Amino acid sequence: MTTTTLVSRRSVQIFRMMLSGIFLVASSSHLFKVEKTLQRIEQASFKGIAYFFGEPRVMVIASGIVMLLAGISLLIGFRTRWAAVVLLAVLIPITLTIQVGQITTLGPLFKNIAIMGGLVFFILNDFDKPQNTNHEKDIL
Repeated sequence: MTTTTLVSRRSVQIFRMMLSGIFLVASSSHLFKVEKTLQRIEQASFKGIAYFFGEPRVMVIASGIVMLLAGISLLIGFRTRWAAVVLLAVLIPITLTIQVGQITTLGPLFKNIAIMGGLVFFILNDFDKPQNTNHEKDIL
């Protein structure tokens, strides 16, 4: 059984734009403050995760580029589902490396978990497909 929930198209657009902001800001940090980002990795309890994916400097710059491109895609609503998948794939190792293991600062960990929830929302709900509905144009 499929349940349909009607939501305002405008609320989804605002949610998408607000969610993209964190990735645009983080990408600028990864691209313009590489040394500071590398220091955070070195101080992390689970820095081995970062090394698993490759040389940290390359990974920081690559993740910055990916977050910038996918963040812009999410912001403008282009290939929203794929942008969310890519951003989630980048966010998971960052969260495991930097946030997990910092028991004194659980806030950033749960912030990332909440962001993941927002990304999952856009992965599960494909807003790129045209909607066939007889409702008002402002309702999905």
